[in-house]
Amino acid sequence: MYQYNEIDQKIVDERVAQFRKQTQRFLSGELSADEFRPLRLRNGLYLQIHAPMLRVAGPYGLLNSRQVRKLAHIARKYDKGYCHFTTRQNIQYNWPKLEEVPDILEELASVQMHAIQTSGACMRNTTSDHLAGVCVDEIEDPRPYCEIIRQWTTLHPEFDYLPRKFKIAVSGSQRDRAATQFHDIGIHIVKNEAGDVGFKILVGGGLGRTPVIGQVIKPYLEQEHLLSYLEAILRIYNLFGRRDNKYKARIKILVRETGLEQFNDMVEAEWLRIKDGMELSAERVAAVKAHFTPPPYEANADQNTGFAEQLANDKAFATWHKYNSAPHKVAGYQAVYLSLKAPDTPPGDMTDQQLDAVADLADQYSFGEIRVTHRQNLVFSDVKQGDLFALWQQLDSLKLATPNIGTATDMICCPGLDFCSLANAGSIGVAKEINEALDDMDYLHDIGELKINMSGCMNGCAHQSVGHIGILGVDKKGVEWYQITLGGSSENEAAIGERLGPAVAKDQVTNTITTILDVYVKQRLEDEPFLDMVNRVGITPFKDRVYATH
Repeated sequence: MYQYNEIDQKIVDERVAQFRKQTQRFLSGELSADEFRPLRLRNGLYLQIHAPMLRVAGPYGLLNSRQVRKLAHIARKYDKGYCHFTTRQNIQYNWPKLEEVPDILEELASVQMHAIQTSGACMRNTTSDHLAGVCVDEIEDPRPYCEIIRQWTTLHPEFDYLPRKFKIAVSGSQRDRAATQFHDIGIHIVKNEAGDVGFKILVGGGLGRTPVIGQVIKPYLEQEHLLSYLEAILRIYNLFGRRDNKYKARIKILVRETGLEQFNDMVEAEWLRIKDGMELSAERVAAVKAHFTPPPYEANADQNTGFAEQLANDKAFATWHKYNSAPHKVAGYQAVYLSLKAPDTPPGDMTDQQLDAVADLADQYSFGEIRVTHRQNLVFSDVKQGDLFALWQQLDSLKLATPNIGTATDMICCPGLDFCSLANAGSIGVAKEINEALDDMDYLHDIGELKINMSGCMNGCAHQSVGHIGILGVDKKGVEWYQITLGGSSENEAAIGERLGPAVAKDQVTNTITTILDVYVKQRLEDEPFLDMVNRVGITPFKDRVYATH
């Protein structure tokens, strides 16, 4: 993974010192709350219901064991013994003390981490495929380009105060595992007819109260023009994006109101004006790629005979392997998902003890590397098949081996009213009820792939608009209600879910979900996935059953 040079470290250290002084001035009364607000937001600090919330950047979801141990230490010393992994591959602490946040940032800087631009109207953390570099359907590893973009976006002086937050995602594979079509800019690594690697650029995607699927603005962009073309898009957005209405300030609204053709014309004109002299050199790309060389894989790892016997002799292990592992491009290795969706745990949460243990396991089994997925789980990307059984046993003892990746209880869930000051409704408690209702693992596996996403407000941090089943908490005169959508997807065939009907009461959400699943089980074709069935029959059969019981 990328290692900071002297310039990287100096930037982070100086930002910590700067924010320490800003915090001291606020606490002493020299800065008002309004003056302090943009300063704290640029350093990832929100004010939530009970305490400040600090969001830490997880660059394209990549962490090493030393960093994870530091996250555990911070959770113990400065928080309540846990942290939360988000859909943007970041880390959040829900209970830090304001006066101690500069100390936390200093601790993070000691392991090449920070909270710069994790909030505010700026370019946020670039996200990517959690299987980057190891997946079998990869065209090229996207992580070097993510790192190049990270360096370009960090403290970019021209784009420090954009109309609204701005998010970029990069995919290097045939299957989109990074939800790129729902980002302000989505980047796909592609090859042209000559076999040259370049980029397909999408623009204007987004979720929140106005979900929009991104549109292709550049079918093929040469590698050397990546940064200049991104800069041209940002310049047009910065010039013409709405600043009079925060609900209309995202680039998705600008593209929709301007029209893709006219927006493209403006970007092209700006790009032609600035691109000469901004080329991304082959030498720079090669230098960054050198940080992402493959680890020292064992040449004969695929010759282990014990793995097949363990699969055959232990049903629980075989089930875990089926749901919580992924193929690897190197024979004898697999990627392993660590499920952060145990039935009695808020989705995405980890304790300090779990974090420390995972760091040790990563050193032992996966070259010291840990990935964060946008569905709030973790990944060990490089595990030998011969080590899978021992790893599974240890993960199971840590409650990190629930065999539910891609199933109904692998929910994306925001903190909701339990923590977030923006939320209209609770999420964590509803998720727990749904988990309890779906505690039969055989039934869960029979249902198959099913993505449930639940948000406590229209900001849609949990991507409810693109869940196979989406759940959105709304407020009706001080009472929590929930809107249900069906048929969303954030993958290749992107789709925005269709609203099932009127919102349902909080005490009816779990019953609504089980009714939807009952309709699916009874009306599906043989081996037909849930999303395929919804696309085939529409929402009417589900609607008829759900509202017949109300």
